Amino acid sequence: MGETAHEIALTVNGVVRRTRVPGRRLLSDCLRHDLGLTGTHVGCEHGVCGCCTVLMDGEPVRSCLTFAVTADGHEITTVEGLADGARMSPVQRAFAECHGLQCGFCTPGFLCTVTALLRENPAPTEEEVLEGVSGNLCRCTGYQNIVKAVHRAAEIMAEERVEEA
Repeated sequence: MGETAHEIALTVNGVVRRTRVPGRRLLSDCLRHDLGLTGTHVGCEHGVCGCCTVLMDGEPVRSCLTFAVTADGHEITTVEGLADGARMSPVQRAFAECHGLQCGFCTPGFLCTVTALLRENPAPTEEEVLEGVSGNLCRCTGYQNIVKAVHRAAEIMAEERVEEA
């Protein structure tokens, strides 16, 4: 006998999406395979590397450890939802400007993590940045440019707040 499928509705990147998933389907698999949002990467599949990090109701979560059924009724933001239309978010622009990526595999998780970090703390210290990204692993960059990108994103966000005022 097959596993029972559950009807779920999640708001993904501002759009209500409905799908049927087995009770044990991971959110990462739901996003990638059921909804076609392949920007969320799956690395270690144990919640250690942070590649699969998405925002659930604005908070970073490991989508490889989260059952899709638990996301029912919640708002999910993936890396695809960080941009404002065709314009990259300040975090995305800063990562590009500061070369905070190399192979790019870990980048979606970092972008989601840093977006939440800067929403919570718009002007983090060096130590707060290191603590904030400590749950995301990168095998290529050595982290220096990632840290620079976080600080640059904070600057860009501050500049945009001044322009809006």
